[in-house]
Amino acid sequence: MHYDVIIIGGSFAGLSAALYLARARRSVCIVDAGKPRNRFAEHSHGFLAQDGSDPRALLAAARGQVSAYPSVTFLHGLAIDASMEAGRCYVAMDSGEVLTSSKLLLAYGISDKLPAIQGLAERWGKSAFHCPYCHGYEFSGQNLGVLNLSPMSAHQAILISEWGPTTYFVNGAPPMDQDLRKHLAGRQIAVETAPVVALVGSGTSLSGIHLEDGQVRTMAALFLAPPTYLNSPIAEQLGCEIDEGPLGTTVRTDDTKMTSITDVYAAGDITRSAHNITFACADGVMAAMAMHRSLVFDATETEAQA
Repeated sequence: MHYDVIIIGGSFAGLSAALYLARARRSVCIVDAGKPRNRFAEHSHGFLAQDGSDPRALLAAARGQVSAYPSVTFLHGLAIDASMEAGRCYVAMDSGEVLTSSKLLLAYGISDKLPAIQGLAERWGKSAFHCPYCHGYEFSGQNLGVLNLSPMSAHQAILISEWGPTTYFVNGAPPMDQDLRKHLAGRQIAVETAPVVALVGSGTSLSGIHLEDGQVRTMAALFLAPPTYLNSPIAEQLGCEIDEGPLGTTVRTDDTKMTSITDVYAAGDITRSAHNITFACADGVMAAMAMHRSLVFDATETEAQA
C-alpha cells in the first residue's frame, strides 16, 4: 500500500506528527521498534498537564488516541533501509516488506552510550540522569554528583549546583585550569579527582559512589551527559546532512523540519541537542503541518501544469 507519509519512530515526535496528519485525513504508516529513549525512567517531568506521569503510560495513551483514526496504520518492526526515487519514498523493513510514501518523517530517536561503571546502567533513569530539568527537583537539597565525560561536564556541574550541594567527579581526567577551578569554587562545588569505580545503593536508588582510592562519597543522585548515537543509519543512507555536536550527531533540518533531502523530514531528539517530550511533540507537529501543506500545494501545482 502507498501512504501519504511514513513515519519511522513511534514515540512522542512520531505520534504527534501522526495525530496532526490523521486529522488532516491523510494516510500514515508508523513504523516502530518499541524502544523509546525514556523507557528507563519511571516518571516524566516538565511536560505541561502531565508532570510526574509514567512515560510508558503517556505513550500508550497517545498510541491509543492516534490508532483511533482510520487512516493510521501501525507496523511493529525495524526499518533497515530507505531510498528516494522519482519523488517517491521507499522504506525496506526487516521482514522483507517494502513500504512506499510521498513523504518520509525520521523520528527514530537516539540512544545514550553509558560508560562501563558498575551499578550505573541499572540506575539510569532512576537515580542517575542526564537532565536536571527533568529530574533535579526530586533531589533538591541532597548531595548531587556530576561525572566528567566531556568538556561540557564542568558546565553541567555548574548548572546542577542550582539544585543542591554538588561534587564534580573529574574521574581521573587531566588537571583543570585555574579559571575553571575558581569558577567551580565560586559555586561551592567540590572537586573529586579519583576515578569512579561503582555506584551503590538499595535497588535502583543511589546512596554512594565508590572511588578507585577506596573512598565512598555519599550521593543521592548522579548526573552525566553521555555521548549519544542515532538509532538508525537511514538519514545517512538517504544523504541527509548530518551535524557533529558536542555529544553526538544530529540530522540537520530547516525551520519546517525538512532535511537537506526534499520530501524527507526529521523530528525529535535526532534533530536537536536539547531533549524532552515538549520539544519532541512540537517538532512532530511542525513536521506534520509542513508535510501536509507540501502534499496539498505540490499536488495543486502539478494539476495547474497539466
